[in-house]
Amino acid sequence: MHVKLGLKENWQQFGLLVVINGFVGGMVGLERSLLPQIAADEFGIAVNTAILSFIVVFGIVKAATNYFTGALANKLGRSNLLIAGWIFGLPVPLLLMYAPTWNWIIVANVLLGINQGLAWSSTVVMKIDLVGEKQRGFAMGLNEFAGYISVAAIAFLSGWVASEYGLRPYPFYIGIALVFLGLTGSIFFVKDTKKFEASEAISSNTPRLKSIFRDTSWKDRNLGSVTQAGLVNNLNDGMVWGILPIILVSKGYSVLQIGAITAVYPAVWGIGQLLTGKMADKFCKKDMLYLGMLLQGFALLLLPFAVSMFHFVALSILLGWGTAMVYPTFLATIAENTHPLDRAKSIGIFRLWRDLGYAVGAILTGILADLINYNVAIIFIGIVTMLSSAIVYSRMSCSNDDSIEIIDWLTKFLRTTKKQTSDVCIRKQAGLQIAIK
Repeated sequence: MHVKLGLKENWQQFGLLVVINGFVGGMVGLERSLLPQIAADEFGIAVNTAILSFIVVFGIVKAATNYFTGALANKLGRSNLLIAGWIFGLPVPLLLMYAPTWNWIIVANVLLGINQGLAWSSTVVMKIDLVGEKQRGFAMGLNEFAGYISVAAIAFLSGWVASEYGLRPYPFYIGIALVFLGLTGSIFFVKDTKKFEASEAISSNTPRLKSIFRDTSWKDRNLGSVTQAGLVNNLNDGMVWGILPIILVSKGYSVLQIGAITAVYPAVWGIGQLLTGKMADKFCKKDMLYLGMLLQGFALLLLPFAVSMFHFVALSILLGWGTAMVYPTFLATIAENTHPLDRAKSIGIFRLWRDLGYAVGAILTGILADLINYNVAIIFIGIVTMLSSAIVYSRMSCSNDDSIEIIDWLTKFLRTTKKQTSDVCIRKQAGLQIAIK
């Protein structure tokens, strides 16, 4: 059967997958602003490594699930894995509502990690299958926008519900609605996209990878650079996820204020990808990655010095924009540097390493915060993020000859603007002299 690749040609299925991924992201948003407070207030957990244990478990399980999703996508079908992801997500809201001990919360995050690994990875691979080569960055921007704007919206909404009705159970009723909508939409409306992958494979000139795991993990200069940056990105996200609500509580912020602040970062991250995804199709992906990681590191190094809500919001915006620059670019770069038949597995391997960053970030943050203090943990993670930016800058290359380097474009833009401003000033001066005469 003949198929047409492209966003316009497949907008209905693509749009449906965007909505489904919004529901997937919302499941993470349920926990974003509440679990650290639940750990301290309801279960009396004071040690940071224990509080952050739910992020460690979530990161490890999601990472492993990503790997198997990539490996099984071609065998079992993308849509089947998406449905399986939602089935694993069914008990999560109920466990979060009624958990009598912290161990139940850990079990909920095991299931949530499987849900996210299967469902999110499936939607990523299906969207890349549908759009073909030209609009991958924009496609990934839309995908990640839907996921992370939903994280932000649900984080804020659950924080508001908690401020009005308590930490449990009411905020987690939102999760029941998300699971119902995601599962029914996936079963009845999503169609598998394997035939699109097969169609692109016929005409692809990209060579096959000799060892997909090794090449994606480190050997290939572009793929390896993306993978280490992905790990570090989620390392600092895991730190922010776990430690920022605790810091804000210690500074006396209300539950509603904490929900608002913790929502800003994923909101900018999500909305920004509508622009940065398109930028990844136009500009050199190396530039997008190292500049994005650099911004993240800069924001983290300033975070310990924040003393007001304005400071926290401003740094959350900066951190969110840096993350928005890299997130769709990660996946677009993987797609650009892999053959269609290798792509699903390569994406799974990348997401394996990337989401292990959650666990590494939470463990490092907890240990450093317990042994020294929060500020040292944040500064350390900020330095690691800066080093990741340097690795991308020194190791990657622009694999697309048609791409534009951001610094060159910015330099030309400033020169053009300066010349236009100068010409306007000259014309105004000439007109003034004529008027005087």
